[in-house]
Amino acid sequence: MRSFKHKYPTLFASVALALSCSVTAQEQSKTTQEDIEIIEVSPRGLISYVSATASKTAVPIIKTPVSVSVLTAQRISDLGAETLQDAIGYVAGVYNGPYGVDTRGDWSKIRGVDPLLYVDGLQKLFGNYNNTRTNPYALESVEILKGPSSVLYGQGSTGGIVNAVSKLPNADTGGEIWAQVGNYERKQLAIDYNTTFGEQQEYQARAVAMYRDSGTQTDYVDDNTLMLAPSFTWLASDETKVTVLANLQRNESGSSTQFFPHEGTILPAKYGQIPSERFVSEPGWDKYDTDQQAITAIIEHSFDLDTHIKFSGRYSDSTAEYRTIYSWPPKFEADKRTVNRIASLTDSSARSLTMDLQFHKYLELDALKLTMVSGVDYQNADTDSDRGRGVAAPLDLYNPVYGLSTELPTAVVDNPENTLNNKQLGAYAQVTAEVNNWVLNAALRYDDVSNQLQTEGANKNSQTATTGRIGVLYQFENGLAPYASYSESFKAVFGQKAQGGAYKPLEGEQVELGLKYQPAGTEHLITASIFEIKDKNQVRKVSPEFEVQDGEIEVKGFELEAQLEWQYLDVYAAYSYSDTEQDITPLTSMELFAAQDLRTLITDDAPLSATPKHLASVWATYRADNLLPGLKFGAGVRHVGETYDGSRTIVLNGQTLHEQLVTDNFNLIDMMIGYDIDQYQFSLQIDNVSDKTVITSCLYRGDCFYGQRRTVSANVKYKF
Repeated sequence: MRSFKHKYPTLFASVALALSCSVTAQEQSKTTQEDIEIIEVSPRGLISYVSATASKTAVPIIKTPVSVSVLTAQRISDLGAETLQDAIGYVAGVYNGPYGVDTRGDWSKIRGVDPLLYVDGLQKLFGNYNNTRTNPYALESVEILKGPSSVLYGQGSTGGIVNAVSKLPNADTGGEIWAQVGNYERKQLAIDYNTTFGEQQEYQARAVAMYRDSGTQTDYVDDNTLMLAPSFTWLASDETKVTVLANLQRNESGSSTQFFPHEGTILPAKYGQIPSERFVSEPGWDKYDTDQQAITAIIEHSFDLDTHIKFSGRYSDSTAEYRTIYSWPPKFEADKRTVNRIASLTDSSARSLTMDLQFHKYLELDALKLTMVSGVDYQNADTDSDRGRGVAAPLDLYNPVYGLSTELPTAVVDNPENTLNNKQLGAYAQVTAEVNNWVLNAALRYDDVSNQLQTEGANKNSQTATTGRIGVLYQFENGLAPYASYSESFKAVFGQKAQGGAYKPLEGEQVELGLKYQPAGTEHLITASIFEIKDKNQVRKVSPEFEVQDGEIEVKGFELEAQLEWQYLDVYAAYSYSDTEQDITPLTSMELFAAQDLRTLITDDAPLSATPKHLASVWATYRADNLLPGLKFGAGVRHVGETYDGSRTIVLNGQTLHEQLVTDNFNLIDMMIGYDIDQYQFSLQIDNVSDKTVITSCLYRGDCFYGQRRTVSANVKYKF
């Protein structure tokens, strides 16, 4: 067996060089802790000027040559976000909830592609529908890194990552109790308390907890949760800090997503629009119940003012019991009101161990400042999914009668082919160099990814990849900072092609030009970017038994985001434009013969599904302290442009064989009114004030998704 060092020659050379420079020049470093400018958040805690997600070190956003957006806990609270999906609805380039209201998880499209979800810099989700939903009340902030990010985080999408940052202990003592009631019989109680103790206040502890009993806009579907997130920090010395965070969570819910047919949603139907609250499954049988026990350890040690290491590790064990009934294929029968249904049972689990060991070094050599990060990260995840299938009685979507399915499946079947072990081992090195007004960021990474069935004698599939990123930025004295960057991503694709040979990894690349602006003497932060993304080696099915790996996704776009803050008014505005296309190489005559069905080709050269060309939003909060101290008003407008079903219109000899479906654009209005007096905070928050029924997307396979209806919550918080 070759040694670890021999397997990663390029990365180890880079890391060794960085460490060598650190040792050689350590005596030349003249930086003290007081010399480093520490920028945190705006006075009201709404605008963060630092993001650790983009570079794995706390670098000001104005000096980061990539696109990153940060939502603080105060911003999430002002927006009244009840889920992580709600929280990111005002971020430029992000389409939250492309598949409508879904109690099973938080979905989004960033630059046209599904992002990966991280918590505290470590990947959270492994497998499908076997993890608990992240609770936004347990978060200090949410950081959205846009574009390919494999160079620091390993395999992933070209869309980027969403990194949820947990609430951790601090030096303060105090907390809050939060009570909430809302429509759909929502009742919620939460607490967040932090304290310090010890002879020298070297111990810090925090407890975040929530209980919720709630329905949803879908009949017979609950959204209940019980969450406890205790954490403890030990300041072992001036140089060493140890933090342990646990997350215990149980969610009890069901399937709010109903996969309604085109007819009756986006297309006219004989009996009119299908009600958005309609439930296609069976009451009392349908469920999506998840449990999670996770523990995270974060250890930080400083060797001197300019050198430190950080270790993050998490073990997570989650299970999901999933029972659902849905219409498939999603279309009406001859009576134009009844759908056939399939019953599905799934028991899933995911056990994962994730770790990241980082070495940080800061050097100052005359006019040159170097910030270096190198490290090794590791993922080991076992996922299992046992399933059962059956047939349920047909259902009338306009006058449903439940309880007619008397022989629903009761037990799952052990599926050894769905018991997988996934591993990823990566080594990375990054350097940020500042000289005069120039900032140069360069990074390189090597990954070894494997996938193996947990059955005796199963073969181990593995792929490797090297990815990089380079960016340059110039800071003008007036606060303007133009930049340019190039970044790469990869995602393993395992298996053998029917025509022979192994699949290649997906390979993504992005070129981005941008401008950041932080006007001197203000709290404002404005960012703009244009980008072009290509994701190569896409796999597409041209028949039930035949796949080809010839596709390329191309995304071109523009984004503008402005966070503005004055004495009484703050504004969060965003706009994005995305032009997407799935390009393919024309099939050979032999491949066309294997396809045998023109319908399999309708996704060729088509826009990506569930991705609006235009997204725009603005949220403004007026704090009327000049009129009545403690009074505040907030309102927002979200515009979502047309989305496409992932196909293109096909006309042959003057006859339309297939017509692309396009959803209508829509606008939604949100609002908030609040009043703070002494230790109490009162607020009323309403999403989708006009209770507009909207379709967030439709897919060419036949189904459409309804968006969030009017959601009202009344809140009281007591600070102590």
